[in-house]
Amino acid sequence: MTDREPRGGDALDREFDEALALAKDQGTYRRRPETWPEQPEPSGRPERPERPEPPEWTDPWDPTPQDAAPQAPASQSRGALHEPPSTDRTLHDPTATATATDRARAPRGPGPTSPAPAHHRPGTSWPDARAIAARAPRKARPSPTTTLNGTPLARPLADALGHVLAAPLTALTDLPSFDTSAMDGWALAGPGPWRLPAAGHSILAGHAEADPLPDGHAIRIATGARVPPGATAVLRTEHGTAHGSAGDGWLYAAPAHPVSPGQDIRPRGQECRSGDLLLPAGALITPVILGLAAAAGYDELPTVPRPRVEILVLGDELLRQGLPHDGRIRDALGPMLAPWLRALGAEPLATRRLADDAESLYEAVAGSTADVVLTTGGTAAGPVDHVHPTLRRLDAELLVDGVAVRPGHPMLLARLAPDKHLVGLPGNPLAAVSGLLTLAEPLLRTLTGRPTPAPCPAPLTAAVHGHPRDTRLVPVVFQDDEARPLRFNGPAMLRGVAVADGLAVIPPGGADRGSEVEVLDLPWSTAWPGT
Repeated sequence: MTDREPRGGDALDREFDEALALAKDQGTYRRRPETWPEQPEPSGRPERPERPEPPEWTDPWDPTPQDAAPQAPASQSRGALHEPPSTDRTLHDPTATATATDRARAPRGPGPTSPAPAHHRPGTSWPDARAIAARAPRKARPSPTTTLNGTPLARPLADALGHVLAAPLTALTDLPSFDTSAMDGWALAGPGPWRLPAAGHSILAGHAEADPLPDGHAIRIATGARVPPGATAVLRTEHGTAHGSAGDGWLYAAPAHPVSPGQDIRPRGQECRSGDLLLPAGALITPVILGLAAAAGYDELPTVPRPRVEILVLGDELLRQGLPHDGRIRDALGPMLAPWLRALGAEPLATRRLADDAESLYEAVAGSTADVVLTTGGTAAGPVDHVHPTLRRLDAELLVDGVAVRPGHPMLLARLAPDKHLVGLPGNPLAAVSGLLTLAEPLLRTLTGRPTPAPCPAPLTAAVHGHPRDTRLVPVVFQDDEARPLRFNGPAMLRGVAVADGLAVIPPGGADRGSEVEVLDLPWSTAWPGT
């Protein structure tokens, strides 16, 4: 089988193989070598190349003027912060020729003290990166009847919200389990008028089965009560009139509401029979599903265990509290990532903050017992960007090393072990959000057995400029079934996404007003408290 020849099997396998083959053709996929070449630890600032690497592409919707001082990112590629701004205008002009753009974006060769090769550009295409992330846990895909490791985790109904069913949900009883009254009124036997019993005789919900009802008789009944044997219909209270004294009264139906057989009776098994399939494995457990499971006789549900995630926030410059000062800034990602990952179905174990120290990062990643390690910052090739050297020391397999998306292109995905992965997010807040939606969400969706969400296209209320070669993710809000782009969408900004309904996927070259683009849901728009 050649690199470009997809294997047989299901469509997802072929899609994954084609994505990997395309990534190989682009030079962005690196199969784990037998041995990694030794890389010298950085001893200082890398030697400056003849031409500085262009900075993050200027966002046309960003209100910050292009000639303004660049905003300091939260914790991404600290080495790149000292690079002077590029004078090449081709990156700011989507109409520039491909040749000029290619020259501007040509990757640099590593300097003599560079900690890692600068191989982040052009990167895997955004759709291919998501496909690779979704297929990364190839040996751990849930089947219709088993969980990721073959063992369902039984959870009480009160704790199952937001989890995924590990096995089909079948009814343990008929629903309803006996003939019940759908209304308050009278249970009737045969045609009327009907003889009424003595005062105080009635059938209430929760009572045992009543005596058989003789033909031509009626008895008071409450909603949900068991219909007595012999009853042929229920007459609603507002549709009947009683005459006569207690024990010698008669019930008459209103002429406008004649009685028909089976009227207002819910027959046994109307909703389902015992053993019927209610939901397939892989269904996300919602509040309504909890109610259905309880009605069907369940006290607990078989669920897919949540993948455990450890978060490593990197950066000497990050503060945990107080106002920014002395060149240090607040950590915006630490408070955000754990609840975001929980909404994606993961179980965050801890959020650890590490200094820019290669050995500390290596020990943290090597010693982690989590299924997924998620890092922020340090994914580029600056003097204190230690993620790549750490992955080489661990003999990790890089599945995605840079993605053609803005913001967030230096993101990466690596396999540390057959059942353990690392997602490297950029340090800028919105760039990290891009990495969550591009790599972390598809990976966790597979690990949790959650279904792939249906595409959600929407027309744009305004044109959005595109990057010449990369996909863009732009925060939008829905307005009369259209997507309105938000201004504050720079890599270091959270102001736009904080009020957004989703992120619009803008193809290379941009999208005109009225163009339909895919909109990625944010997890809190489809998740429930406590998930």
